[in-house]
Amino acid sequence: MPKRTPFPAPARGRRRPVALWLTVCLSAVLAACSAPVKVYSPQENFGSVATYSRLFDATPEQTCEAARRALLSQGYIINTKAAEMVEGKKNFQPEAEAHLQMLIRVVCVPEGSNGKVSLGFVTALQDRYTLKKSNNSASLGVGGVGSLSLPLMASEEALVKVGSETIASDVFYDSFFDLIRRYLISGDL
Repeated sequence: MPKRTPFPAPARGRRRPVALWLTVCLSAVLAACSAPVKVYSPQENFGSVATYSRLFDATPEQTCEAARRALLSQGYIINTKAAEMVEGKKNFQPEAEAHLQMLIRVVCVPEGSNGKVSLGFVTALQDRYTLKKSNNSASLGVGGVGSLSLPLMASEEALVKVGSETIASDVFYDSFFDLIRRYLISGDL
């Protein structure tokens, strides 16, 4: 005769509620992880060619040199300079914990067969940064004295990029193109 154990076998009816409960919990966790992803439509419409480009009565080299001088006159640091391209960068701090960085790129290409007219393309990119502070703490324990701890506090700050956008203001580009024209008119290029 088989020997009886003091523990009864689990009833089959008890397994179903546990399995059902686990399935519901797992489904809830998976549903929370699959939050809907926000989809952005294309932000470009390729509508106006007048915002970012202008014709100049000068060679591409002269136009880019005038653009370089225009950037320098406004406090930009020139990152890249080539015969037909110039790029400058400038930093701004409108608030104590906000930082902006403007990058302006000018590309000059010949327009027409004689090379005396050029088309200047300008793009301005503005990056936004914010100050992120993080507190770090450490304790200094002295073994001979006992459980005496002296808290040491340290704070680290870092700029974190929070956004970037291409400037699309007609007024902004008009004023920059006017400044390029002034340097071209001076004729010292």
